Amino acid sequence: MRGAELTPEMVWAGYSQGYFPMTVFGDEVEWLRPHRRALFPPTGIHVSESLKKTLRQRRYEIRFDTSFEQVMLACMRPGDNWISEEFVRVYGEVHRQGWAHCCEAWGEEGLVGGVYGIAIGSCFCAESMFHRSTDAGKVALHALVERCRELEFTVFDAQVMNPHLASLGAFEVDHEEYMALLKMALTQTTEWSLPGPPSLQRT
Repeated sequence: MRGAELTPEMVWAGYSQGYFPMTVFGDEVEWLRPHRRALFPPTGIHVSESLKKTLRQRRYEIRFDTSFEQVMLACMRPGDNWISEEFVRVYGEVHRQGWAHCCEAWGEEGLVGGVYGIAIGSCFCAESMFHRSTDAGKVALHALVERCRELEFTVFDAQVMNPHLASLGAFEVDHEEYMALLKMALTQTTEWSLPGPPSLQRT
């Protein structure tokens, strides 16, 4: 699915059908629905010995939803980047509507790590993460998964598997299993979710 206008309503419609968007060929938006999906268990990410040490040291201050667009901008890459300024604008609006969230790791240098995503029903779809200091992104992800468990999310979607996600404890499910999990998640809600599509919240 390619070329569909990026709006909060389209974001909801896409994610609720198992798609997620990426910018390709300049500003064109392509909606992807992979055959296999990477998920994190609700029990939390894998914590290595080095990450355990960082967590014990409380090196970073964790905050939620204080600098959403700043986290998105930090996730942008110098090259081969799929996040565009239009993404930042639209997801910023989704955040203001109350169903896009971020976890931030703050250090002496300011914002040094973070991860953001959207909540549909009891499924949290993590989009991207970044770090500017050792383990800062992992600490933010750890805190986000923990918060999602506290809020009774049933699915934590990490989209497409890669070695980094695998090292943190992500596992894969096939498309049919993911859609079954998503269908069930859409019948539920959380403190971070809307009770339905954003268009219905304005009626």
